[in-house]
Order: sequence, then structure tokens, then C-alpha cells
Amino acid sequence: MPGTVLLLAASPMGKGCLVDAASVLPVLAAVPPSVLAGADTANVVELADPLEPQAVLTRLRAAAAAPGPLTVYVAGQLQLDRRQRLPHLALARTTPSTVRYTALPWHWFREELRLRPAGATTVLLDLHADAETWEWLRGNVLDCGPAVTVYGRVAPPAGRGRRTVAAPSYMKAVATILRSGGRPGLDRLHQMATARIAGEGETGDLVIPARAGQATPTPPSHPAAPPLPTQPFPVRSVPVQSVPVRSVPVQPFSAQSVPVRSVTTPSPLTPSPPVTSRPVPAPAVSGGARALEQGGAPGGDPHADISAAVRSGRHADADALAARWEQAAVVAQGAGSEEALHWAEVRADLAMFAGDAAGSCRIWMAVAAARLDAGQPVDAPAVEAAVDRAHHQWGRIGSAASARELGPALARLRGRVPGRHEGALDHVQEQLRQLQTQG
Repeated sequence: MPGTVLLLAASPMGKGCLVDAASVLPVLAAVPPSVLAGADTANVVELADPLEPQAVLTRLRAAAAAPGPLTVYVAGQLQLDRRQRLPHLALARTTPSTVRYTALPWHWFREELRLRPAGATTVLLDLHADAETWEWLRGNVLDCGPAVTVYGRVAPPAGRGRRTVAAPSYMKAVATILRSGGRPGLDRLHQMATARIAGEGETGDLVIPARAGQATPTPPSHPAAPPLPTQPFPVRSVPVQSVPVRSVPVQPFSAQSVPVRSVTTPSPLTPSPPVTSRPVPAPAVSGGARALEQGGAPGGDPHADISAAVRSGRHADADALAARWEQAAVVAQGAGSEEALHWAEVRADLAMFAGDAAGSCRIWMAVAAARLDAGQPVDAPAVEAAVDRAHHQWGRIGSAASARELGPALARLRGRVPGRHEGALDHVQEQLRQLQTQG
């Protein structure tokens, strides 16, 4: 099965640039695609100094939807937005005051890659951090998702008074090693690359040899490297299947306006294969809730059973099984627990796979409301993502009556959670007015 490779190199223009990220692309491009992917054949997508985060999101989403192994090479610089203090990959137009609107939120990587089968995705990073982001990294995980294997380094900010633009030397070392013939295992490749740049005098890097689900650094030869916490969450995966999208009576909120996942469009690269899922730890449940598990999750891996049901077209069975696990989590941990919300999100995705945009919209709105009721802020990434996805699904409802029914609730929710993009609430209200004229 062919692999997919995404080469992403991005850094700001002007004096805010810390690294000449795009300089690594010619070196990577000289490596055969099959070697970049670790597969017999591969499709390669290259993004050099992109301007818009939505353009990067579109490419990332397409790569994540492709079957087979996915390898993402990212070179660039990290910056925090001033409002939420969350890391972003700076793009060509990014400035310190516009990070929130012109850079790629790092958690989009996790959101787009979370539906991929465990063990099928590798990310190699060569990032440079400014002072604020470097301090943030001392106590936070740069997370690409629990099912993604990550290797790389984050370089510290340059010393005071130094304005030289750095080179993505770790990624260049990786490319040079791959060009020399053969493809060592990822552990060995990472060790060779870090040893090479250490030998060239680069010190103080945060070294990331992270296995899937964790971000545990190998003690580097650089004593200044801060600790990287271990990712505590269990691996979770949900089934992915392409389904037709029904006609839309209202203009959908543009993908250029809302950062939402889209797994309803088959990859243009190759046909979709059956979805696989690695067994994951069962949710913690009480004795009574465990009886539900025994009635609907043989083998202890509900995600695999749900995936099988979706592949065979048994969407109702898949939803029923996810609903049993959701109820078990509610009984054991409460309706606002992350475990219960995880299963609600699975059910929202299942409704989307089944072509039930209205049902998916309802569930995503319920998830957003539950997170808000649990005290999560209106600009929390998980809250914004739930509302964005509800909005996106609302735009795909095939029944004007159903769209009119759900529109007011979505407008109220949008009033509380406007999201990152201007005009979201105005879009809902305008589409509602158009729906009212349809009778």
C-alpha cells in the first residue's frame, strides 16, 4: 500500500523569523519518496512557507484521510498566542500580535490525526522556539495525539543580541542520512541525526524521541534541555469511513472559515482501505457498568467492534455500541467526564459517517454544552472545536425543517462561543433568515 508524505516548512517573513525553514525542502526533495515514507511507493505533498492556516489545514486533512502510512516532516518555529497562551506553528504572515489568526494552532495536528489507525502515523519535527514558548515547554507537552509517533527536537531561543536566522539542522541531518542510502529505523535515524547536530556544536535542544501516546525524552547530551512530561491519556481511535453527503439547503460555513475535520470525502490519492484499530484500555467502569461492556464489547476493544460495524454498513449497531459505552462512562465517572464526552464525540462522528448531519449537529452541540457546564472556558480548544463541528454539520443538513429546528440553538451557542473566525454567528443568523423564507 502506498504511503503519504507531507513536507511542511514554515516561518515568518521579516525580523520575526527565527529559522530558515524552507531551506530544508530541497534536501528532503532529493530523497526518494519511498524512503521518505518507509513504504514501497509514496505520494508527496510539499508546503513551502504557506500564508494561510486554512490552506495548511486542508493539506493536513487530506493527508490524514489517505490510507496507508503517513509521515509528516515539519520544520519551523513555535509561538504562543497572546489570548490562550497555546502553541502555534508560525506561518509566513505571522507576527507576535497576530499569532491567533495567522499561525497554525498546534492542537490542529492532534485533531486531524486522531482518527488515524494507531501506529500508522509518524511526525518528525525540527522546531525553534521563542523565549515565551520555550518557557511554556518546560511544563507542557507538545502533543500530536496519542496514536502518533513523534521524533525531533525543539531548539531554544538564541542568546541576547543575536539576530542570526538559524537553520533546520536536525531535519537536514535526517534528509542527509536518508539520501545516503537505505532507511534506518526511526529510533536509529533520530539518534544519528541528534548525534550529528550535537557534533556540530548545537546544544540546549529539547530532544523528542516520543513513542505513540507518550512524549518521554531520551536524556540528551545537552544539560539545558527542560523535561518533557509524559502524556497520560490512553490511546483511542474511532472508525473512519467515507459516505456520501446529502444535499445542503443552506450555504455551508466555508472551510476557509471554520477549522473542522472532514472525513466524508475520500482521499484523491488512493481508495480507502478497511480501518484497523489497536486494542486500547477499556474505560474505568463500575460493576454495573461492566455488565454493559460484556453485552456489547467482546474482546475488550469497543473501537474495533464499532469500526467493523461501520465498515459493514451497520451504522445503527455501531451507534448502539458507542451509546452503551457512553452510558457506562456516565454511570462510572459522570456526564461531564472526559470518558463520557469521548464517547459522545464518537457518536457524533458515527452520525456523520451514517449521513445523519442533523444527528451529528445535535450531539456536537450537546458536547459543547456539557463542556461549558463543566466550567471549561468558551475559548477552550475542545469547546471551540465542538461548536465548529456542530456548525459545519448544520450546514450539511438535507432537510430545511431540521435546519430550522436546530438553527436557533446553534445561534445561541455561537453567541457564547464565537470561535476564532469572524462572522460565525452572522452566518448562522443569515442562513436562518433564508430558511424562514423557504416556508
